[in-house]
Amino acid sequence: MVYQSQISFTLDTICPWTYLARRRLAKALEQVRSTNPGVTFTIKYLPYQLYPDAPQEGEDKYAWYRDAKFNGDEEHMRKYVVLMTAYGKAEGIAYKFGGRVGNTLQAHRVIQLVQEAKGPDVAEKVVDSLYRQYFEEEQHPSSKETLLKALGEAGLSETEAKKLVEDEDEGLMDVKMLIREQAGNGVDAVPYIVFEGKRRDFTLEGCKEVDEYVKVLQQVAKESG
Repeated sequence: MVYQSQISFTLDTICPWTYLARRRLAKALEQVRSTNPGVTFTIKYLPYQLYPDAPQEGEDKYAWYRDAKFNGDEEHMRKYVVLMTAYGKAEGIAYKFGGRVGNTLQAHRVIQLVQEAKGPDVAEKVVDSLYRQYFEEEQHPSSKETLLKALGEAGLSETEAKKLVEDEDEGLMDVKMLIREQAGNGVDAVPYIVFEGKRRDFTLEGCKEVDEYVKVLQQVAKESG
């Protein structure tokens, strides 16, 4: 009998560390799945907002990261960009900090609706597209154009995608409730990843190395036997 383990991955699509964690976890899953056929891992994405008061129209992305993370210190921001560029390159991510940052609530709403209606594999494609568009193509994180493109890349028809994106109230209360729930669970930063085990759960806060994700996944697999 195959044990099914859920991985709850709390993210915000404007967080570079969650993009990095997503890639590293994918590598770890690839390793562990090939050697542990007795357990299946499914990722469930959960919403978190780093900048809940961000305007939908957006503002300068580079300036926001500099001011929010380093109190406007340009030298620290330059070092951060160099660091994230190097980390990203190792995982096939070409980080860019131009363009605009904006409110991610609509992006989270779409991710949750797709996850419920289409399942984890389709949701994963939406998440990956949103990360790539924002961090590598300098697109707005939750404009209608960005969301439509992500849904199209995930295989939704143009009609389905438009319906999801244009009805901005559908699922909105649910996603707000999920964000509040995560805060109630003590989540105050992302990535926040919970690995569901048969005997116990494992929680990793912050972005870890591939080996650390592998270690936890193997422990889950071992205890499921």
